Amino acid sequence: MILVKNISKQYGDFTALENINLEFTNGLYGLLAPNGAGKTTLIKMLATLIAPSKGEILYNGKNIVAMDEDYRTLLGYLPQQFGFYKNYSPKQYLLYLAALKGIGKKEALAKIDDLLEKVALREVTNKKMKKFSGGMIQRVGIAQSLLNDPKILILDEPTAGLDPKERARFRHLLTELARERLVIVSTHIVSDVETIANEIIMIKNQQLLYKDSVEKICATLDGHVFETTIPYEQLETFRKKYVLLSEKQERGSMVIRFIHKGVAETNWFPLAPQLEDVFLYEYRDDIGEEV
Repeated sequence: MILVKNISKQYGDFTALENINLEFTNGLYGLLAPNGAGKTTLIKMLATLIAPSKGEILYNGKNIVAMDEDYRTLLGYLPQQFGFYKNYSPKQYLLYLAALKGIGKKEALAKIDDLLEKVALREVTNKKMKKFSGGMIQRVGIAQSLLNDPKILILDEPTAGLDPKERARFRHLLTELARERLVIVSTHIVSDVETIANEIIMIKNQQLLYKDSVEKICATLDGHVFETTIPYEQLETFRKKYVLLSEKQERGSMVIRFIHKGVAETNWFPLAPQLEDVFLYEYRDDIGEEV
């Protein structure tokens, strides 16, 4: 179990996170917020890459900074940007990293074959990575994070560059991995985590906004999400009055999904809230929505 106790992080006069308290057990957690909200700061502290300015993070009651290498041997980590050698093949690269992690060559070769199969790179095992697409490179990164069979897996924006098919494969892989370990996925893409996360964590204004199931977070907008059809000419006025979630042109009119916390009009149809609705509503100022 990981316990985050009253952590804050300051960079000079700038506060990146303030008084964050969290508890993680085995399962999959989605850390969901727009870019710049503090997700990567929290991820880096969980990975011991930076230290909190205040508070501490404990693993089974022990401070993770004090645990040092004992903690990092339990950890698999994929940063937003990871370094690799373009003239290496995935197999060469993973063998190199396995050696750095103290994994014997025989054991590493067996693991690498299995991991490259899991991330659908078996057919390019021995091809140089300089010819790979961004999505293929990201899959190599996912494979390296699993080399030491970690008990704690932390992934920062792991689906960057993946196409929809690769994203679906990755979600399936995460579900399998989370059966026996703690998995934290940091993302600003709602669809990456909404169907697979045991809990969603949302940070706003440097503080914890939600840590709960998708169902309970969505319930915060029960009775406030609607759909209606309006003439195109009324769109700008509607945008200024309500929080718009989606707009679709249909037969010369606009079909609008929006949020209103008040009395509904007769031509508004209530809808079940989705996680993306909560995301767009809570971060409307950060993503340019007019209220």
